[in-house]
Order: sequence, then C-alpha cells, then structure tokens
Amino acid sequence: MSKQADTPYAELERVFHEPNRLAIMSSLCGATEGMTFRDIKTACDLTDGNLSRHLKALDKARAIRIKKAFVRSRPRTTVYVTARGRKSFIRYLQALEAVLQEAARKAGATSPRSSSEGRIGMSQLPSIG
Repeated sequence: MSKQADTPYAELERVFHEPNRLAIMSSLCGATEGMTFRDIKTACDLTDGNLSRHLKALDKARAIRIKKAFVRSRPRTTVYVTARGRKSFIRYLQALEAVLQEAARKAGATSPRSSSEGRIGMSQLPSIG
C-alpha cells in the first residue's frame, strides 16, 4: 500500500471538497424530503447558474438525485441525497475530521479549555455513524 493511501488525505473526495458542494450536501443531508432548487439556492447563497453547475457535478457522481416535475403548472426541481451519496459524504466528513485533528495536533492545539492559553482550540466533532 502506498504511503498516500495510508493518510486521511486520500479519502478527501474532490466532489465534496469544493466549498459550495460541501454546503449543498450539508443542507441536503438534513432534508429527508429533499429540497427544492430555490431552497438550496437560498440556503447556500448561490446563483442559479452556479447551483446548476454544482448539482450537475454531484449528480454525475451519483451523490444526488434530481426530480423535475410540474406543481400547479409551474416547474419544480427537487434534489435528494442518494444512499450512495450519504455514505460517501459521511466517509468524506470522517476523513476531513481526521485531517483537521492531525492539523490541530501539529499546530499545537489542545482541548477547548486550553484556548485561553493562546493555543488553537478544537471543538469535539460528533461521531458520524
């Protein structure tokens, strides 16, 4: 096994690592009934074009499912996170947590109680299931 494969960096999936896609996935993971295009746009503060581009990337990676329908004669796009997408995103978050903890350790971070001593304080991230 290569040295890079032994590091958490290898698990950082690029499709989720872009800040806007991280925001989109974070929003969708809390929406069991999916979210409309408009709701995601508002929650993530994105333009129509920017959101469309990011949704295409996530759809291509099969992290989301896009449903287009008409409601009262008006088009509505609803976006859902897929089971595969949720699992991959959780793996990404776990890897990101490991990277951040390692970076904090190298930077001399200690528990949040020590932040008054002038060191970087790290909050404890919840365990992801």
